[in-house]
Amino acid sequence: MAAYEDQSTRGPMDPERRQQFADLIRRRRSELNQGLTAFSAKAVDPISGVKVSRGWIHRLETGEPITPPVVEELRALAAACEYPLETLQDAAGAQFHGVDALASGSSEARAYVHKLDRIPVDQRERLLRLIDTLVPPEEGDL
Repeated sequence: MAAYEDQSTRGPMDPERRQQFADLIRRRRSELNQGLTAFSAKAVDPISGVKVSRGWIHRLETGEPITPPVVEELRALAAACEYPLETLQDAAGAQFHGVDALASGSSEARAYVHKLDRIPVDQRERLLRLIDTLVPPEEGDL
């Protein structure tokens, strides 16, 4: 990973700087009670073998400039976090690109939305009708 290409002109302490991805990685590493060395040793993409370095993770967590991760690096970090890839994609999109997948949705709702794309169209329509019987659509929704 390239270490010093930053897409932002803001400094690490700027209050408007987005930190969703860094916060997710820092929090999960803490929950797993793992140091940087142990965590980075697990950060290996199971498909390509791409590894995320200890130094890159440190720079991410401390707010130093980094290059946003590519999908292989996200898969590696997902393996280390023991999270679905989509969770890391959402956080990375929010931090590096200002994309908020479902601004008001819970993480469970976002996980359902990601799975919807794998359901055939006819089944999605039936699922929507079922959901509408449980929670009628609000006026203006369709």
